[in-house]
Amino acid sequence: MSFVRSISVGQPQVRDWAGLGRTSIDKRPVGGPVAVHQLGIEGDSVSDTKHHGGPDQAVYAYAREDLDFWEAELGLPIRDGQFGENLTTEGIDLNALEIGTRLRVGEPGVGVLLEAVYVRTPCNDFKGWMGESGFDPRAWVKRFTREARPGPYFRVLETGTIAPGDAIEVVHVPGHGRTIRDLFVALNTDRSRLPDLLVVDGLLPKVRAKAEDFVQRSAGSLPPAEPVA
Repeated sequence: MSFVRSISVGQPQVRDWAGLGRTSIDKRPVGGPVAVHQLGIEGDSVSDTKHHGGPDQAVYAYAREDLDFWEAELGLPIRDGQFGENLTTEGIDLNALEIGTRLRVGEPGVGVLLEAVYVRTPCNDFKGWMGESGFDPRAWVKRFTREARPGPYFRVLETGTIAPGDAIEVVHVPGHGRTIRDLFVALNTDRSRLPDLLVVDGLLPKVRAKAEDFVQRSAGSLPPAEPVA
């Protein structure tokens, strides 16, 4: 059974290592039901609105299984919410979800319908937060990127109320085969895989633009085709 282990929210806090001087990455679990709107979870706030938030980054999720992986790698306990995630899940491989997969969280008519559309990109604020939390921040961004366990951002298709312990049901899989992990790799470590994303209906415009630009640049670097006899 797949379910939500915990729901975490945070408000802007002043930090000298944060790019804007403030950050909302310190998210803490809430105890009971919480409303989810098109722009996110009630009680949660975004500090850097240029790079975070909005309908396509409304809810960020990370699997407890991936946190457990990092616990073993880093040698220290990692609590739910430590990676700035809103939803800490269990029993579902979030990085293996196809882009555009839809999840029902909670009861129909009460819970929410989420669509996986984007990925988390590690930044210096994430590095600073890990350092403040007692972890070794050296090369953290590179290390996190190399493992390709980013966790997805979700769009909220149906608003509602969710609570810790709510079941997660996969209700739609697009079938194109391109996953959240593929999206992360194409955007961050292997640009040659960007064209593979163009088969995704509903691919975010900014991602499609990068993929199409890569295709155009690649075509421009190729020698002219031989004339057909």
